[in-house]
Amino acid sequence: MNHVQWTTVIRQFPRSLMVLDLSNTLVIGISSRALFDLETEDELFRSEGLEAYCRFQIENEDRQLEAGTGFPLVRALLNLNNLVADKRLVEVIIMSRNSADTSLRISHSVEAHGLDITRGAFTSGRSLAPYLAAFRVDLFLSVSEEDVQAAIDANFAAGLIYAGPGQNKPIEEQIRIAFDGDAVLFSEESERIFSEQGLEAFYEHERANAHRPLPEGPFARFLKTLSFLQKEVRDGQPPIRTALVTARNTPTNERVVKTLRAWGVRIDESFFLGGLAKDEILGAFGAHMYFDDQTGHCDRASSVVPTARVPHRIVATGDSE
Repeated sequence: MNHVQWTTVIRQFPRSLMVLDLSNTLVIGISSRALFDLETEDELFRSEGLEAYCRFQIENEDRQLEAGTGFPLVRALLNLNNLVADKRLVEVIIMSRNSADTSLRISHSVEAHGLDITRGAFTSGRSLAPYLAAFRVDLFLSVSEEDVQAAIDANFAAGLIYAGPGQNKPIEEQIRIAFDGDAVLFSEESERIFSEQGLEAFYEHERANAHRPLPEGPFARFLKTLSFLQKEVRDGQPPIRTALVTARNTPTNERVVKTLRAWGVRIDESFFLGGLAKDEILGAFGAHMYFDDQTGHCDRASSVVPTARVPHRIVATGDSE
């Protein structure tokens, strides 16, 4: 077979059967319960057990599932693939503790909603965290605290999805993602000083280190990837808009600004609230997802916008941070 014939065969070879390199792609891993509303099914599992749950899913394979909290973000991110010719910027992997046998309802719902998702991992009850590296996952979203904690401990950006606000419908023309600062974009270093030594010690530490970039937190790499994607799509309105919504106030904002500058990252909107509630700001911003490490902030924010809590990393004995 000559070169021309071989090239023709390659072009005709189904895309799904070719080896795909995900190294330059934003990869989102999301659990089925974060993508779709499976609360009724989960209650059945808790009250009647696995056998009843499996039977219900199989009997209702052709009933479409409704959108869950993570659905608007996933759909908006997948729309990025329509903006650049011959290049996929985003891949989404459904990652579920279901078995393949009980997952057909999920697959049928993906198709019914028109989501361009063709890959999944179904582990029949086993933890999903060991597979994140294999799929090159940049962000993992789940309603399982165990799986999210394991992902954070393995140095992946991960968020525990909260039940979403009832009628919230983020705009689809532009992806809007908001982040807390300390323990999310940045490490827990400064937050730990505040909690252990108080506000004045925190102020003094930040002033003294204003020219030293903050260490990276679990979502630093994800933010850098979003910044890269912003630059990939240059025509028209920027497809991604980011916001920093932090309890810090202006005496400590210099270090934050210089850290983002050192990372070569642009944050479109920044809010230094000095302890004010964040929910109204997030509602005005129109976030598809907000990431925060504090339960109180997440409880309030989740009534307004889709929200995910970022657990603190649990350091094993003998490890160092």
